[in-house]
Amino acid sequence: MKAIQDVINNIEKVIIGKREVVELAVISLISQGHVLIEDVPGTGKTMMARALAKSIDVDMKRLQCTPDLLPSDITGVPIYNQKTSEFVFRPGPVFTNFLLADEVNRATPRAQSALLECMEEFRVSVDGETHVLPPLFMVLATQNPIDMAGTHVLPEAQLDRFFVRLSVGYPSLDGEVSIMNAQTSKHPIDDLKAVATEASIVEAREEVRKIHLNADVARYIAEITSATRSHPDLRLGASPRGTLALAKGARAYAYLRGRDYVTPDMVKSMAHAVLEHRLIIRPQAASLGKTSKIILKEVLNQVTPPI
Repeated sequence: MKAIQDVINNIEKVIIGKREVVELAVISLISQGHVLIEDVPGTGKTMMARALAKSIDVDMKRLQCTPDLLPSDITGVPIYNQKTSEFVFRPGPVFTNFLLADEVNRATPRAQSALLECMEEFRVSVDGETHVLPPLFMVLATQNPIDMAGTHVLPEAQLDRFFVRLSVGYPSLDGEVSIMNAQTSKHPIDDLKAVATEASIVEAREEVRKIHLNADVARYIAEITSATRSHPDLRLGASPRGTLALAKGARAYAYLRGRDYVTPDMVKSMAHAVLEHRLIIRPQAASLGKTSKIILKEVLNQVTPPI
């Protein structure tokens, strides 16, 4: 538990005044999930991902997504060895504990599809062989919701593999002043040191799995995701993968709060970050100004929590 709090405090040296967002990123880490950070330019999306990765004493690789990126540039490719007359697999950047996929929507659908197996099954299949990814493998992807020229919208199958979607947002006035003061001589990320190890994160993940999820609370989670599938304003509701993600997120939230059981309030606290990006709105509802956030709020108000 101490290691996880140390990671949160460490990230806050770089991302100032955004503790809730930082906690959600760390919750994703101990839930073995992936993070999509979506926000306007200059709000610290990439810095958030880098700060999280540097806080753990493991390796990190960065993938700058561009239209000419190929699947083999991500997963790796077999190379012919003239000395042995055999093909030898050369691992791509995906073989790391933290993969920072910057501007992921600028990669083509063909390149984006290379991450599907990695993110769901934590392995890579190349040329008939399967290669297992490192234990802490986590994708930290960023994208801008504006300047969409030359970008490719992430398909539903890809979005559903992200545990949470976060938005850093603009800092407060005082927070922005603190950011300027912190970067007077150099950027805080340059001095950021690792405060946790791979073993401590694996241990935290095991402890999260032990958090008690009452049968009534489990049914409450299922009722929420089921209600999204029948909502008249949604073309597509949350999948069973979303149900499992919400249960994992609620357990991790309880762990972060020092509790050994999940309450309905904890489920509600995680619902928006975990489910919003999994909901596909009908065009008619979108034209009336409905958003996934508004619709999910309606669902949470309709579903009665257990007492």
